[in-house]
Amino acid sequence: MKPNQYDTLLVESVSDYISVVTLNRPEVSNAFNTKMACELYELFEALGSNDAHVRCIVVTGAGDRAFCAGADLKERREMNDEEWTQQHSEIERMVRAIKDCPIPVVGAINGAAFGGGCEIACLLDFLYAAETARFALPETSLGIIPGAGGTQTLPRAVGEKRAKEVILSGQPFTAAQALEWGLVNKLLPLNQLMPATIEVARMIASNAPIAVKQAKRSIHGGLQMALSDGLAFELESYYPTVPTRDRREGILAFNEKRKPKFEGR
Repeated sequence: MKPNQYDTLLVESVSDYISVVTLNRPEVSNAFNTKMACELYELFEALGSNDAHVRCIVVTGAGDRAFCAGADLKERREMNDEEWTQQHSEIERMVRAIKDCPIPVVGAINGAAFGGGCEIACLLDFLYAAETARFALPETSLGIIPGAGGTQTLPRAVGEKRAKEVILSGQPFTAAQALEWGLVNKLLPLNQLMPATIEVARMIASNAPIAVKQAKRSIHGGLQMALSDGLAFELESYYPTVPTRDRREGILAFNEKRKPKFEGR
């Protein structure tokens, strides 16, 4: 994967098996326009289906002010209803591509994550955030509702009542509140955010990639089911790991007291 192949994203390989995706429109606080939505869709579709060399993805924003300020409202200013709906269909494709990506995706939330930016963050597998980051879903103050997954992903992260408070009031909340409520996993000073996120990405990437993907699949899918169905779904995810070379290598390396060399096979 080559850096700078996108107009609104910066995609870089920072080490073996780890790619950093930077939302790269700092002049507008990394707000996503139609182009960025399309490019995120294309990127995550490609990563999910073709790129065996990526085992973990980190998503962050350019600069130190914003992760993503949400949809670019200047672009939307002159849209009629049909154009608005057509653009939103591109956003919907982006949401599905990020949600369905089989590779672990970790957020490094470096600043404001408002509106659609908060919704993108909620789609990721887990989040590390700068202590100065802020979050909000202010759509009801604009005459719409969160439409990039926010009414579904935020309640799953923080609970129904907290999500209703946030979404119906439109009021922002701090990184400390996001940590307390369970949306964010860890808070860090801004200058430590990317090193810490890359370090956990290295841990993920060092594990057996088929097992990691199957574990992610099992967790996400099982949470949509009753417990008994989820347990059955877990077994559907477990058994494909048994015949892999990585499973044999993992057990052999453990017994030989050495670091395993996983191949993703």
